[in-house]
Amino acid sequence: MSLTDASVVLVHGAWADGSSWAKVIGPLAADGIRVVAAPLPLTSFQDDVAALERTLERTTGPAVLVAHAYAGAVIGATRKERVKALVYVAALAPDEGETVADVFYRAPPHPQAPKLAPDSHGLIYLPEDAFAAAFAQHASAEELRVLAAVQRPLSPACITVPMARPLWKDRPTWFLVAEQDHMIVPETQRFMAQRMQAKLRSHPVDHTPLVTAPTLVVNIIREAIGEVVAA
Repeated sequence: MSLTDASVVLVHGAWADGSSWAKVIGPLAADGIRVVAAPLPLTSFQDDVAALERTLERTTGPAVLVAHAYAGAVIGATRKERVKALVYVAALAPDEGETVADVFYRAPPHPQAPKLAPDSHGLIYLPEDAFAAAFAQHASAEELRVLAAVQRPLSPACITVPMARPLWKDRPTWFLVAEQDHMIVPETQRFMAQRMQAKLRSHPVDHTPLVTAPTLVVNIIREAIGEVVAA
């Protein structure tokens, strides 16, 4: 089996869409690896898991799931046998019985983390100035404009559902700790990675390295694919 026999499914987090993976998709596709970004509606946790599983149905071969931020909970909730490895990019990984909010608020927030509250429709948007201050402080002005323009709002129904047994207990995992993250504090990321017994890779990057340090993300994904096909 070779790298091109595996499929990679990239799963975006809150306040993002699949375009946030653009700099990761290109290098993987250039290697001949099948890669697809799952479009999460961010309307409820169940809706997001269903959207991931519909995307998985469009792929073949052993699958590697790669999650950013909130999507770490989503990839942990699937039970599909074809999923052979999980990669967490500054992602949240609640354990059984925990919610996304439990792990997100486990430690005091970074001083530059935004205040989050639902709007009149019950949806949570990220304030535009938070993209430069906390979401992707290493991004260019053009990248920040795109991130703010394409953001999808998050429903509280995504982050208040207790997890069943997460898949990371039964699959090899990798975790990229973002040492300069202003959204999910690095202390919380390390706690989750160590609890998962993940292969931990720590770098001085912001919350969105898939945009600001994509080579690091691509290399970790390649490492995960390599172990899957070797097995």
